[in-house]
Amino acid sequence: MKNLLFISFCFLLIGGFKSQTLVRNVDAATFQKLIESKKYVLIDLRTSDEIKSKGMIKGAQQLDYLAKDSEKQIGQLDRKKPYLIYCAGGGRSSDCAELMQKLGFTEVVNLEKGFDDWKRKGLETVKN
Repeated sequence: MKNLLFISFCFLLIGGFKSQTLVRNVDAATFQKLIESKKYVLIDLRTSDEIKSKGMIKGAQQLDYLAKDSEKQIGQLDRKKPYLIYCAGGGRSSDCAELMQKLGFTEVVNLEKGFDDWKRKGLETVKN
């Protein structure tokens, strides 16, 4: 009986230390401060056409969330690194944040109203 209780306790203890994904939705000003901290990987989830026509946030790498292999690409990212993600209006990036949470990423920060809001606020963008 004591062994059974001990084993049950160990399973509970181990299960309690599962890593939880921290997902935050932030406004453009907060997102900019996080970029400036240089602690995050910045990912643009828009298509190549969107980036060509509107530009992108300086330092971002593209991962087209509408591409057929986007889930595979996301699955290949380092889950221990913290990520800043954005799309045009916040919809795709919210979906992506949910996927990253399910995959066990440690920290994901979503630009709540997307690149369009970032640009409307006059924050820095670059054209490729």
